[in-house]
Amino acid sequence: MQRPFDQELEDRLVRYAVIDSQSDESSPTAPSTNIQFNMLNLLHKELQEIGAQDVTLTSYGVVLATIPGTAPGPAVGFLAHVDTAPQFNATGVKPRVVRGYNGGDITYPDNPDLVLSPEAFPYLARKQGHDIITASGKTLLGADDKAGVAIIMTAARHLLANPNIPHGPIRVAFTPDEEIGRGVDAALPADLGVDFAYTFDGAEVGEIVYESFSADQAKVTIQGVSIHPGTAKDKMVNAIHLAAKIIATLPQATMTPEVTDGREGFIHATDMEGGSSEMVIRLILRDFEREGLAEKGELLRKVCDAVAATEPRATITCDIRPQYRNMRYWLEEDMTPVDLARAAARKLGVEPVSLPIRGGTDGSRLTEMGVPTPNLFTGMQCIHGPLEWISVQDMAAATELCVTLAEMASEGAK
Repeated sequence: MQRPFDQELEDRLVRYAVIDSQSDESSPTAPSTNIQFNMLNLLHKELQEIGAQDVTLTSYGVVLATIPGTAPGPAVGFLAHVDTAPQFNATGVKPRVVRGYNGGDITYPDNPDLVLSPEAFPYLARKQGHDIITASGKTLLGADDKAGVAIIMTAARHLLANPNIPHGPIRVAFTPDEEIGRGVDAALPADLGVDFAYTFDGAEVGEIVYESFSADQAKVTIQGVSIHPGTAKDKMVNAIHLAAKIIATLPQATMTPEVTDGREGFIHATDMEGGSSEMVIRLILRDFEREGLAEKGELLRKVCDAVAATEPRATITCDIRPQYRNMRYWLEEDMTPVDLARAAARKLGVEPVSLPIRGGTDGSRLTEMGVPTPNLFTGMQCIHGPLEWISVQDMAAATELCVTLAEMASEGAK
């Protein structure tokens, strides 16, 4: 069931996936890791080779390029991020293609105990006959969001090679550090220079997302009292014990990712490091509404204060900083880019679905900063872990949507 874009998309994703480009939340640099330049420099070169104009790698690590317009129309942006999630191993990715998927379990050559089952993942059951790309079992694949990169690059090459397709000016952007919430520099909206944009960073075919979590990040620092354990009686204050109390006091039965879904928010401890003298807990706070997010921050502070009150010799600080806000707050004021994407999907015979995404994208920040940017499907599934997979044919549907959007935006300007 090969479609015109299938082979190019497969080749691109396989080529991009082997490049380690994980971001690092603990790094202060932009991009947060030098290895992301392996992707950024490659895309800079490939954009030049296919004939894009104004190809630039900015000082803050974003590759920008222009596909000149062939007809009047608004300037439209297409974005994807090059970094992969730091939550799971992404070094030594070995992509493999399961051609003409037969509908059964998919196993992994480097991890015989790992099984991707259509019973556990019903979306996979709908992909019989598709070409499925996975990793080998020891790493994530990186389709999040190298699938989006492959889709945009394929669409860009197609538009540049077919100037008879009418479209307004198109701006392409490949960002770093999306996975750690730092993909949108303050300079990007002006440098992008578009009327509206789309991120290709979604999942199932048909997803057109204009609602995301609102997100904050918290850092709790616990300073204990360090002393030799042989003479510690009535003197030592073990920061590890206080960190454990904080985690245990938070409402784990009702407010963690593993027990919430739909429109429920959560408090998620992402990592904890240190020793008996000092511990640092990092957490992310998520809610679809500003009020709910503020309540979760206040709850975390109260828990820290309560634990601190049990041991006045310790010092516990709780710093909370904003990451992004629900893009719905701005998009619901002007649904033009959402309506255009829905119309383009229907033109291709794809029924659009708009469910709130339990996460965020670069589009969340861009929308908040004045560039309306809903999120569109790529087909990626089971992201951030070794079961990650994607259908080549789903990617082709997303590529067709990208090209159709460019054309329909121009038609709407007539």
